[in-house]
Amino acid sequence: MIPRYSRPDMVAIWSPETRFRIWFEIEAHACDALAELGVIPKEAAKTIWEKGGAAKFDVEKIDEIERVTKHDVIAFLTHLAEFVGPDARFIHQGMTSSDVLDTCLAVQLKRAGDILLADIDALLAALKRRAFEHKDTITIGRSHGIHAEPTTFGVKLAQAYAEFSRCRARLVHAQEDVATCAISGAVGTFANIDPYVEEHVAKKLGLKPEPVSTQVIPRDRHAMFFATLGVIASSVERLAIEIRHLQRTEVLEAEEYFSPGQKGSSAMPHKRNPVLTENLTGLARMVRSYAMPAMEDVALWHERDISHSSVERMIGPDATVTLDFALARLTGVVDKLLVYPENMLKNLNKFRGLVHSQRVLLALTQAGVSREDAYRLVQRNAMKVWEQGADFLEELLADKDVAAALPEADIREKFDLGYHTKHVDTIFKRVFGEV
Repeated sequence: MIPRYSRPDMVAIWSPETRFRIWFEIEAHACDALAELGVIPKEAAKTIWEKGGAAKFDVEKIDEIERVTKHDVIAFLTHLAEFVGPDARFIHQGMTSSDVLDTCLAVQLKRAGDILLADIDALLAALKRRAFEHKDTITIGRSHGIHAEPTTFGVKLAQAYAEFSRCRARLVHAQEDVATCAISGAVGTFANIDPYVEEHVAKKLGLKPEPVSTQVIPRDRHAMFFATLGVIASSVERLAIEIRHLQRTEVLEAEEYFSPGQKGSSAMPHKRNPVLTENLTGLARMVRSYAMPAMEDVALWHERDISHSSVERMIGPDATVTLDFALARLTGVVDKLLVYPENMLKNLNKFRGLVHSQRVLLALTQAGVSREDAYRLVQRNAMKVWEQGADFLEELLADKDVAAALPEADIREKFDLGYHTKHVDTIFKRVFGEV
C-alpha cells in the first residue's frame, strides 16, 4: 500500500491491530461455543473475553515472538496468554491456524467490500446527477475515434451508470461468496471440534459456514472476489479514458476541474493536463494485475499448503485500498467535470453535415434505389467533404442522381439533429427507471 493512493478507512481494515483484534474475536467466539458444549469451563470463556477484550495487543512484541516461533498464529496466542493467564490453555481448542487466518481474511474482505460498495454508490449518484444535467446536451458519438452519429452527453454518462450498476451487482455477489467461516480443524474434518463452533462463530461475525473447507477455505471464492475488483477497475479505466480523450486540445468537449493554484507542467505554464484520469488508468492496471495471482492461488496441494499466503498478504490490502482510492477519485472527477456543450456542437458540425450520411442512405433505399447504388451516391458526396472541405448538404442537393430520387425538402429534413435524440427518454427510463 502506498500512502499516496490510500484512504484511512480501508487501510485500517488491513492494519496489524485490526487483524489481531479479529483473531481474538474468532478465538473468543469459539470459546463461547465450546463452553456451551461443555468442552471448556464457562468461566474460562468469560475470562478470555474480559481479559483479552481489554488487552491492547503489542504488534512489535508479537513480531518479536514470531521471529523465534516462525509462526504468526502461535506468536499471537503466546502474547494473548500473557493477558488471559491460566485460562489461555482453553483457547484454540481443536482449531488449526487456517481456521483463524481464513476466517479473519473473510471478515476483512467483507468489510472491504462494504466500503467499495459505498464507493460505487457515491459514483452512481454523481453519474446520475450529471447524466440528467446533460440528458439533452448534443454531442458527436465516435467509433474508431472517428465521428459517427450524434448522441447526447447524458447518454454517455447513462451508459457509465449502467455499467457501474452491473459492477455493483457483481461485487455484492462476490462479497457474499467470499464471506465464509471455517472452524473445522486439521484437514477440515471437525475431528477435534464440533461443527456447532463454526456455526456459532460464523453467525457472530456475519459470515456463513464454509460447507467443506479441507483445512482452508477454497480459493475459488477469493479468485472471484479479486477478479471482480479487476472488472470494476476496467470500468473505471473505460470512463477515465473517455474523459482523457474529450480533454484533448483538439476536442476539448469536457475536462477535469482545474483548481486555483494548480500547475499543469513544470516547463509549460499553459498546460491543463488530465492527470487524475491518467492516474486512474494506471491504478486500474494495478488492480487488474492482482486478479491473476488470486486465480493461481486456487490450485493448492491436497488439503492445504501456504503458497497462497504470501500472495494474499499483498493483494488483499493492495487491491482493495487501490480500488477504494480509484473509485473515490473517479467520483470526484465526475462530480466536478467541466463540460463544454458549445465545443461539442462545434465539433459535431466540423465536417459540415457528414454525420447525417446514414439517414440519406436509408432515405434513398426507401425511395427505390438499391443499397449498393445508394451507398455509392452518398459516399461520393461524403468524400468531397473529407477531401475538399465541402458542405455535405449542398453537395447532395447538387447531385442530379440524388435529386432524382429525393425531393429537396426530404434531403434537408435528413439533417435534423432532433432525429437522433428522440429515444433518449426511453434509454434513461431503462437505465434509471425515470426520465
